[in-house]
Amino acid sequence: MEKVLVVDDDFGIQKQLKWSFAGYEVVFADDRQSAIAQLRRYEPKVVTLDLGLPPDPANASEGLKTLEEILSLAPKTKVIVVTGNNDKDNALKAISLGAYDFYQKPIDSDIIQVLVGRAINLYNLEQENRHLAESTPSMGKIIGNSESIQAASRKAEKIAQTDISTLLLGESGTGKEVFARSIHEHSLRRDKPFVAINCASIPETLLESELFGYEKGAFTGANKTTPGKIETAQGGTLFLDEIGDMPLGLQAKMLRFLQERVIERVGGRSEIPVDIRVICATHRDLQKMVGDETFREDLFYRIGEICINIPPLRDRESDVLLLARTLLHRYNEEYATKVKGFADSAVQAMLQHKWPGNIRELQNKLKSAVILAEGNVIQADDMGLQWQAQDDMPDTLNLREVREIAESKAIRKAYHLAEKNMSRTAELLGVTRPTLYALIDKYHLEDIKSAS
Repeated sequence: MEKVLVVDDDFGIQKQLKWSFAGYEVVFADDRQSAIAQLRRYEPKVVTLDLGLPPDPANASEGLKTLEEILSLAPKTKVIVVTGNNDKDNALKAISLGAYDFYQKPIDSDIIQVLVGRAINLYNLEQENRHLAESTPSMGKIIGNSESIQAASRKAEKIAQTDISTLLLGESGTGKEVFARSIHEHSLRRDKPFVAINCASIPETLLESELFGYEKGAFTGANKTTPGKIETAQGGTLFLDEIGDMPLGLQAKMLRFLQERVIERVGGRSEIPVDIRVICATHRDLQKMVGDETFREDLFYRIGEICINIPPLRDRESDVLLLARTLLHRYNEEYATKVKGFADSAVQAMLQHKWPGNIRELQNKLKSAVILAEGNVIQADDMGLQWQAQDDMPDTLNLREVREIAESKAIRKAYHLAEKNMSRTAELLGVTRPTLYALIDKYHLEDIKSAS
């Protein structure tokens, strides 16, 4: 049973809230000291906190101090502050300190039940996402629970401890370098260098010397012998990003290196043996380029002994929310901000947006949102995203059909938010697992039934 801590020195309100929260395990405290003691003992998911605590109930300072101490000890706990009718300023101050929501007296059981229910659902969802983040594929920084990213991660994990040449395919911003680094970090070469070079960012005239190095005097300005990226990666992994942009003339030299594992510096005569693993990546269609004779067929088959397709963010279901929460935690630390999470508008906007720039676009929007957000949660406007509220009212006026449509939509939404976890779905819907399965059968939700 979910635990709720009620902090209030009014015995009558304690009795009213105990009756209101009949479906929860309710514990009570009547001052700051007992509130902290109960918090430590029971670790409740939700706290309702009256700001007017003794020794001076007319002054909210003790309540605000209690709020700060609760959040410092249990930052994930959802605190709903309860205030008097004319105490809006302190309620808003509590929100700025990190309270989840506020409610003004007199107590209305129906409303406070909804607030607490929503708070517990949010706590559980965030906890589930944290567990998912910790249990995401073991490939290092690869975050996601969708089937498409799991499949790509499993493939990467299987090849990590081999030296097979790997080609990562995917749109710009999908995280190809993250995959390459994760493969390296889980390989037998993890203690050796990981060297990355973007073939599209270096002028054609300089790319050869960047890759293969050059001897002193090889060209004007070559004042000393300089090893290239390939030599620098000795014993480790070389990541060639945007290999599809490599000039056709340089592809022949790259092919010889991959076949013979020796290189010659620009202006040099001696062969230098190199022991490295090569991972390549591109957003281009290399097979089409082979057909157009803009990419060598023999090089394509040499670098693509194993190909891994990395899905775009728009095809990764609700991974965007998991990534967003992970990035939010990172940017809070980086910019010393205290943004707690995302408003409903931001969640809906992220789910509706197509993310043409993929994870890189999400990173950019979240960085600016964390810095610019005026409240303790990020709104859609903070991210510069447009969103449209979903109109769930069906066209029919037949009550049986309305209920069927509404319940089917609710089940699908909860199933989606619960990352296809049936126990979590039932919890979000407030029903038992047997009831959930009965509803799935009743409404013929075959896609959910087959997946479970």
